[in-house]
Amino acid sequence: MATLQLEQKNISLNFDTTELNAQQIRLIKSICSMLNHVLTTDDECDYFDGSADLMKMVASAIKQANFSKGINEDIPYAQQALEFCMDMVTDQIHTEEIIRHDN
Repeated sequence: MATLQLEQKNISLNFDTTELNAQQIRLIKSICSMLNHVLTTDDECDYFDGSADLMKMVASAIKQANFSKGINEDIPYAQQALEFCMDMVTDQIHTEEIIRHDN
């Protein structure tokens, strides 16, 4: 479970890492850092390269998820989840409106 605390200039994210290994924790930190970089950069190259790196990190996180460990490992759940995500992202790319997920 993650909690979010908003201050004027900072966001504090707290994750329950009980079921995460060290690599997953580092990946979460890297994703947050790269997301901040992509959202704040004013350099075109950094924007595009950072966006690609961010998407690769998220894909890696999906592949490292605990979901498919210990269940039928013959089913490529991570691959299926990533393909599903790519279909959804492709649909989003071709729509002209931005979906807002603000609470």
